[in-house]
Amino acid sequence: MPPRKLDPLDLKILAELQRDGRMTNQRLSERIGLSARPCLERVRRLEAAGLISGYRAVIEIGQLPDLVHAFAEITLKSQSTQALAAFERHLADCAEVVECFLVGGQFDYLAQMVCPDLERYNALTTAWLDEPTVGVARITSRFVMKPVRRFAGYPLALLAKNAAQQN
Repeated sequence: MPPRKLDPLDLKILAELQRDGRMTNQRLSERIGLSARPCLERVRRLEAAGLISGYRAVIEIGQLPDLVHAFAEITLKSQSTQALAAFERHLADCAEVVECFLVGGQFDYLAQMVCPDLERYNALTTAWLDEPTVGVARITSRFVMKPVRRFAGYPLALLAKNAAQQN
């Protein structure tokens, strides 16, 4: 189902659910100034359109001892469509890769990884380099010292600007 144009109530719903995805529909409807039934219908429409893709708890990994949190800049030997697809299939089976982006610039992928220790991180990345079917040419690792700002949702102003461009 193609998404319809976002209106101010849709934007309020998205903003509120980014702040607290566990709030009840009743609480959400009160926060945006809409009765419960139409609010629920809007949320379901936003979900069906793919604008809301899920709800989850945010785990503070800094509270878990001895984890290695790293960003890996990954360069492939080939940037062909087949090579990219093969690498992405390989990443799908790697639980330690918690997020990954195909990017433009000096490397091909930026992967956020969490490993139980440096030994596991090293074994994993070495295996990627050693396995010819994975196609990795180089990995540059950036280890997280401390989080400075965590993702807390997309800015409402960005969502509103996009909605205005749709109108």
